[in-house]
Amino acid sequence: MLIKKLFPKMQKWYLVFAIVPILIGIFILKLLFHKFGFEFISLNALFTSLIASTTFLIGFLITGVISDYKESEKIPGDMAAGLESLYDEIYILDKNKGDVSTKNFLAFYREFLKSIIDWFYRKEKTRSILEKLHKMDDHFAQLESIIQPNFLTRMKNEQGNVRRMVIRIDNIRDLSFIPSAYAIAEALAFFVIFGLLILKVEPFYEALFFTILVSFLLVYMIFLIKDLDNPFDYSEHGEKGTEVSIKPIRDLIDRVG
Repeated sequence: MLIKKLFPKMQKWYLVFAIVPILIGIFILKLLFHKFGFEFISLNALFTSLIASTTFLIGFLITGVISDYKESEKIPGDMAAGLESLYDEIYILDKNKGDVSTKNFLAFYREFLKSIIDWFYRKEKTRSILEKLHKMDDHFAQLESIIQPNFLTRMKNEQGNVRRMVIRIDNIRDLSFIPSAYAIAEALAFFVIFGLLILKVEPFYEALFFTILVSFLLVYMIFLIKDLDNPFDYSEHGEKGTEVSIKPIRDLIDRVG
């Protein structure tokens, strides 16, 4: 978050900055292992196979996570479209047959949009958002006397679509993509990095270079996969590069006041 504020144009590099302390630790460990003679294994086919299997598993994970991420990218736009369609219906009704019930619904609607943003940042619980969606039925009941049935049906449909997307986002935030696959990927990455620390390669600067390079790739990819796995994690890092943009909903709030 601090990096984002200080270097807004370097936002895409925030993961690199995040893993720098880990790389420094690996660098120091490699120097210590070399100094005290703990490098006792030589490069062989089994070790390269371990690196290849770890790379394959990480590739499998990122393929699955990216497909889910691309699907998640559509949700805020679809939610904003549904909410704006709902606003269009009540706006027309308020212009033509405006009374206390339409004014109350518009006030409720604007507050609901603010609650949606708070919910994205986990300042409001999912249960609260679902309850507010249910309270929308009270406003629909008050509008029945002045609204045509087909208008009310469309509004109910949009209400149901928003509810479905809220539940979908909540599931994405709380469920990880194949946790057991994460566990084995992290274990393999650990063993590869440990193997690089005890691997004896001459000259030493080559061993140090490849240890840091391979460690960087493994650690970075695991951090990236975990970050992509929850594209709605605004409470931790705000709306940075890997989080799905909620700009369509913010733009809607600006339009409706």
